[in-house]
Amino acid sequence: MIIFLYGPDTYRSRKKLNEIIEHYKEIHKSGLNLRYFLGQDLDFQDFKNEFQQTPMLKERKLFVLIDSFLNSEFKKRFLEELKSNKKFWLDTDKILLFYETTTIAKNDSLFSFLKKTAKCQEFKLLEVQELKNWVKKELENLKAKIEEKALNKLIDFLGNNLWQMANEIKKLVSFKNGQIIREKDVELLVKPEIESDIFETIDAIASKNKKRALELFKNHLDQGDSPLYLFSMINFQFRNLLIVKDLLKRNLSVYALSGLHPYVVKKSYSLSRKFEFSELKKIYQRIFEMDLIIKTGKIEPETALDLLITEI
Repeated sequence: MIIFLYGPDTYRSRKKLNEIIEHYKEIHKSGLNLRYFLGQDLDFQDFKNEFQQTPMLKERKLFVLIDSFLNSEFKKRFLEELKSNKKFWLDTDKILLFYETTTIAKNDSLFSFLKKTAKCQEFKLLEVQELKNWVKKELENLKAKIEEKALNKLIDFLGNNLWQMANEIKKLVSFKNGQIIREKDVELLVKPEIESDIFETIDAIASKNKKRALELFKNHLDQGDSPLYLFSMINFQFRNLLIVKDLLKRNLSVYALSGLHPYVVKKSYSLSRKFEFSELKKIYQRIFEMDLIIKTGKIEPETALDLLITEI
């Protein structure tokens, strides 16, 4: 069985990924047969060896492959193996979960195979009405209400960045403590999605100015931004840098093909010149690894942020 989660809305795709993993853990409580394989470091032979081993405690195995589309060698080997022994790889006693946060070319061979074979779910960016419905649902879950003007203002400020939207909704609900959220509340508490300070933070990281980067992160925390939200923003910005760097590398139009806001393109273009493409991929993957470590409770988010800055 193969599951394929992909698309630019990484908030909803990550939520779906977590739901699948949590459901798996509820059934297979030992956790001994859950395996993660991460993007660029994914070695096909290691993966194959794990795949063909008999599961412990007679549990079903779940293999989570994160951003494997970044690894051209893995894709090549995997597709070759499928041609020679398709039944082996589609073993119903094992689950292959491809989770992709990067931009995928529609003519990619692995993408074509997964679209035909896997249980696919694409997470597109929400349109305005879908976004409004999503915000209302989140507020209902928190037993809170918002006036229409405030809802429109919130969407104007944040667009479809659901990572920041979820963070700001919780902040507004806490502030109002059961009262209806008004437009003035949004104007008071919510910062627009396109912020110069997050680019300043990334710029400090790119310039290897760790002291300045740590100061900026502390400022974010002092302003009430959660460490997990900061991780999401860092992930979001480095993902943008990867997209821009890749298009530049291939001499393609960044403004036409990136799908990013022109302001983001302009800032990302400048920052991307401070990194090699291979360096960006390693940083992006390390951010993802840190995020998983945080979510499994192995490290505190603030400590992870400090370590990430130090490592970069």
